[in-house]
Amino acid sequence: MTDPSGIPALQEAIRHLHGVDAVHVATTLVHEQHRGQTVWRGDVETFDIIGHPKAKQAFAWSEATTGTRRRFFAVLAVPPIDSPAKAVQCSILADSKALEDAKRDGKSVTQWAREVLLLASQ
Repeated sequence: MTDPSGIPALQEAIRHLHGVDAVHVATTLVHEQHRGQTVWRGDVETFDIIGHPKAKQAFAWSEATTGTRRRFFAVLAVPPIDSPAKAVQCSILADSKALEDAKRDGKSVTQWAREVLLLASQ
């Protein structure tokens, strides 16, 4: 099963975020756990990309946010990211760090989540 947003939407996300065209090559089920609990589970699409100076592939997926909106992720395959699972791990880590930074800056978890959803809807 591919991402619910569809391959063309993910290709557009890669084009928008990284400025390169992409050709779909594979779908991989990724299941990330922490202390025996599922943190993230879903399909990650792998794309060959054309014209990027450092990466030959990208990994992309989307997540439902509010209503029919989706948050798109497009991660380049540059070391140490060399697989769909590593791309998801990197994304989880980046969100975790952003949440920690927001808390340090005095924002509530709710404020941080609203900002993430606002960015996702743009």
